[in-house]
Amino acid sequence: MTNRVDLSGASWFKSSHSNNGGQCVEVSPDFAAMVPVRDSKDPHGPALVFPATAFAAFVSGVKSGAFGTV
Repeated sequence: MTNRVDLSGASWFKSSHSNNGGQCVEVSPDFAAMVPVRDSKDPHGPALVFPATAFAAFVSGVKSGAFGTV
């Protein structure tokens, strides 16, 4: 079963560290329990939606260097 989330009114932002020629993702902070993520080069394309706890764990891992240079 696929549950669709209405992202039409979502606000999006890129990391302040996104300075690599447009190879960026954007996230929306507008949802309490989930974090939508999309390709900044395709703002009208699909978005992936992650549970907020999983996305927080990913960001924590990136900050700690768990994935090497990202």
